Amino acid sequence: EEQHSVDLIEKNYVYGDTKHEVNVYVKVFTNSPFLVCMDLARSREEVIDPKYLWIGPDGKNLEGRMYVNLTETGKLMVMGFKESMSGAYTCTLSHKIIETMTQEEREVFEAYKFMVYAYREADHAYQVFVRFTTRECELAANSQFFEELKKILNNIISDLTCHIIESSYKCHSIKRPKQGLLHELFVSFQVNPFAPGWEEVCHQVPYDCEDATNMRVQEARDRIGEFFNKQTYALKHEFQTVPTIHYVDNSFSVTHVDSCRPGFGKNDITHKNCASCCVVCEPGTYSPNNEMTCQICTRPRVKKYGARSC
Repeated sequence: EEQHSVDLIEKNYVYGDTKHEVNVYVKVFTNSPFLVCMDLARSREEVIDPKYLWIGPDGKNLEGRMYVNLTETGKLMVMGFKESMSGAYTCTLSHKIIETMTQEEREVFEAYKFMVYAYREADHAYQVFVRFTTRECELAANSQFFEELKKILNNIISDLTCHIIESSYKCHSIKRPKQGLLHELFVSFQVNPFAPGWEEVCHQVPYDCEDATNMRVQEARDRIGEFFNKQTYALKHEFQTVPTIHYVDNSFSVTHVDSCRPGFGKNDITHKNCASCCVVCEPGTYSPNNEMTCQICTRPRVKKYGARSC
């Protein structure tokens, strides 16, 4: 089925379309926009004796459910959206057409289908690469230095419940034009927002933790960048003799790594209107970990959205 990239959203309204289903993305724990049981054209005309029947993903009438707000003009809002609420929301509009000449009435029906998906923001972490010169690769001081460096960096960011993970270094010898042989430590590590205790910090934020977590890890990244900037300054201004192992000017580089929570994944083909979102895994797919994609179940028993196992 053809997808609309401009799902007409007017002050938090999403209009239906009789020709195809309309995709709607709702952030976990928030309220959905109002789904309108009409297309845009119909909503601009007069409609006589309209009646609306909304059916949820479970195939049952949505009227009178605790978690929905249904207006008398047939608009539906789903409140406090959870993964399990994802799926097809269909509405049938019936209305009358009255012939001007004969005043004859006939009833017509139109069906609108919305595919509503729960999504979360991706979790961010940062992969950092940095280099240090050393006297030689076989130096015992190299690994001591590396351990020290990790301790210092962890201290800088520990109050943010962030930590350094997947850290490693390699020593390489480098020949530069018109210079002798140099030795450098190539250090890599990840700045990660899930240090022990991060869940407690989360519980202070009732709705959804990603935003808070992402702000913390960005602050951690900034502090670490600042730390390496200061190394450059110290080398230029504070040492009479340059220490054996020292920071290579401007070698700090950082890239950002996304991950999704279990039960969610990214798919920029099926969900191109929400390409950077972690969208709930569809029935028949699952995501057990913090990978980026929902995997396909070999024996598709899973009928629910947001599965974490097959």
